[in-house]
Amino acid sequence: MSKGAQVLKQFSMNMLPFSDAASDALPLRQLLRLSLFQVSVGMAGVMLLGTLNRVMIVELSVPAMIVAIMIALPVLSAPFRALLGFKSDHHRSAIGWKRIPYLWFGSLWQFGGLAVMPSALLVLGGNTVHHVPFAGEVLAGLAFLMTGLGMHMTQTAGLALAADRATDETRPRVVALLYVSYLLGMALSAIVIGWLLRDFNEILLIKVVQGAAVVTITLNVIALWKQERVRPMSREAREAPTPSFRDAWADLARGGQAGRLLAVVFIGTMAFNMQDVLLEPYGGEILGLSVSATTFLTAAWAAGALLAFGLAGRGLARGRDAYRMAGSGLLVGLIAFSAVIFAAPLDSGTLFFAGAALIGFGGGLFSVATLTAAMTMPAQGLAGRGLALGAWGAAQATAAGLSIAIGGTLRDAVNAQAMSGDWGTPLMSPATGYSFVYHTEIALIFVTLIALGPLVRFRGRTIHQSGKAGRIGLADFPT
Repeated sequence: MSKGAQVLKQFSMNMLPFSDAASDALPLRQLLRLSLFQVSVGMAGVMLLGTLNRVMIVELSVPAMIVAIMIALPVLSAPFRALLGFKSDHHRSAIGWKRIPYLWFGSLWQFGGLAVMPSALLVLGGNTVHHVPFAGEVLAGLAFLMTGLGMHMTQTAGLALAADRATDETRPRVVALLYVSYLLGMALSAIVIGWLLRDFNEILLIKVVQGAAVVTITLNVIALWKQERVRPMSREAREAPTPSFRDAWADLARGGQAGRLLAVVFIGTMAFNMQDVLLEPYGGEILGLSVSATTFLTAAWAAGALLAFGLAGRGLARGRDAYRMAGSGLLVGLIAFSAVIFAAPLDSGTLFFAGAALIGFGGGLFSVATLTAAMTMPAQGLAGRGLALGAWGAAQATAAGLSIAIGGTLRDAVNAQAMSGDWGTPLMSPATGYSFVYHTEIALIFVTLIALGPLVRFRGRTIHQSGKAGRIGLADFPT
């Protein structure tokens, strides 16, 4: 190879996003194709949490409580991700596939849920003539549950397949690409679906949601096509007893202190996510910020998270311990929530925006570090990568869903009590409920630090075991 060609290749490896995620076992072309399953999962997430949420409440006049229950159903299936990952680790088939069957059936569940969902929502909204009690609630609940189960099954098996095919050196970047694909899928589908539904009517709703179902199955078939090598299994191998989930979990816990790590992920995710639905209302109701001003909170949060991704990638590449980095993110979170709390009595919008940016920074450090630690859980013995990634995803998804619901409930309950005057005149303020939630998050951060302590003492190197430092680019951002 000429010197010019070598310079061009090195430039590409340093500058092009994710070019260094490819390997001989997983070429970039196949990796990009595999990442399409994350696009479909992101699209389904937008449908469930954004588009259909608004359509049910506004256009179909469904009570908000019913809508909240429907949206919560996919979260209830999140804990099964660990079991699904374990099943894919030890799946037996004549041709030796492990991940592909779960990718396929997950795609079918996701497709089926979206395909029947518009009809179920129309029944729920009372726009059809029927005489079956609670038919709309049952049908819509099943559609949401099918879609959520398909999303979890597809994502768990797909991430495990990508981790199987990647090398130890490229595995973090491979998973990084897949998570970026998920975010891109959410962003693009939100724009497209919002544009298609700009002139809402029931027929258009059916077309858009069922069209999303067709796009889902198409993307996922393209993603899984020829991604897993055929390894024929003998009849004796297929009929051999499979290990139990309990034994596999015990094996995983022995190898990488998984139980404590997952507890840290669960509690820490609750600590950072409980304010997700409260930050903008707090700015508008308590600090009197305009709608346009509170919109910039997302930008401030994203800027803090992006900075955290860059610093985390550079630190992990230089051999910094991931558990200590997670602790640093938690400490930043303490400062962030304190700034948000004091913004109200000081009437300081600047302090409020600084707190929002620090929440993104601390949460970004914590997420990157715990994801990196989960990526290096042992894949030997009974505990495979499917179980490890499934357990991490289950802990994070369940905590995120529960924390948002708990945060809104706490704010309403505390405000009702405070405004009644039972707690005295000084607390008769709408800021009391918000402040209670932020103080609860601070308490959860302290609990997370306590749970994290033994892992920091463990001092295991969780990425780049060779200790080699390198340049960090966009491809190194884990999310």
